[in-house]
Amino acid sequence: MDVNERIGIIRQVGEELLTEEELKHLLETKQKPLAYDGFEPSGRIHIAQGLMRAINVNKMLKAGCKFMMWVADWHALANNKMGGDIDKIRTTGEYFIEVWKACGMDTETVDFVWCNDIVNDGSYWMKVLQTGKSATIKRLIRCSQIMGRKESDELSGAQIMYPCMQAADMFHMGVDIAQLGMDQRKVNVLARELAPSLGFSKPVAVHHHMLMGLLSPPKEMAEESIDRSVALKMSKSIPDASIFMDDSAQEITRKLQQAYCPPNTSHENPVMEYCKYIVFERQKSFTIERPQKFGGQLEFGSYPALQAAYEKGEIHPMDLKVAVAKAIDSLINPVRKHFEKGKAKKILEQVQSFKVTR
Repeated sequence: MDVNERIGIIRQVGEELLTEEELKHLLETKQKPLAYDGFEPSGRIHIAQGLMRAINVNKMLKAGCKFMMWVADWHALANNKMGGDIDKIRTTGEYFIEVWKACGMDTETVDFVWCNDIVNDGSYWMKVLQTGKSATIKRLIRCSQIMGRKESDELSGAQIMYPCMQAADMFHMGVDIAQLGMDQRKVNVLARELAPSLGFSKPVAVHHHMLMGLLSPPKEMAEESIDRSVALKMSKSIPDASIFMDDSAQEITRKLQQAYCPPNTSHENPVMEYCKYIVFERQKSFTIERPQKFGGQLEFGSYPALQAAYEKGEIHPMDLKVAVAKAIDSLINPVRKHFEKGKAKKILEQVQSFKVTR
């Protein structure tokens, strides 16, 4: 592929590129740039973290990037996840990797790097310290969004350090592309601003879309903005707002039946988002079954075709929900089967026994 084709694939991942000019230069000068994403091992894994992340990582690999998944176990410890128990955090990280293996991520090619294996390197903590010296407390508090916190929350000293650690992760591993969600934007911008003065390469930021939660958006919210898209994102803390990778077919159907799905619009419609970002990424066509008296079966070969029909009022929201539930269940079913036996089953049983803390 030439550079423009590679950029085209990365554009499918990134709702925002900082910047496209820098990305083009990077691809022209480096054949296999290092892209990374990171995750806090904590509790259950929903489809934005599971299916959607697998889709995005595979696209970055297709675009010719090396990909590193940073297992942010010490970050989860700093953020008091899993009661601050590093052994439970480690087991939960292994569970996440098993989920990705089962839902199609190319885990044989992705390099999984655990922060716990890096922290004994004194040069890592020097980079954390350099970052902390170069950023104000106010700036670090503004980055609290990256760990699922609000600026108004009472943060611990460890949580104040968290953005310094995340920026240092990129510097220490020599990351070329930070491929994270829009909710991680503030720390990526911080890293990009500090990198030149600290003697590190400035990473290109490729921010993917945050899949909406299934419930109705709050009535009072800021107008269109990055913070608005983050506020609408799927949340583990509200179970009915998310489809989890271990949900049963019955649970998936129940959650989608009660999901927010305004008729005649795809804007801020989570059920339509599932079609755009997951279903059509994994299926060539999408079928909506209806009784003949209501128009019969509809089949769509692309998301734009579905979107046009839905916005014209040709599809009832409930018919859409039923079809999406069926499609999502078919994508999650291999994951459920993967955890029915062997090592994966034992890991799942351990994770299910843990008390999840926020």
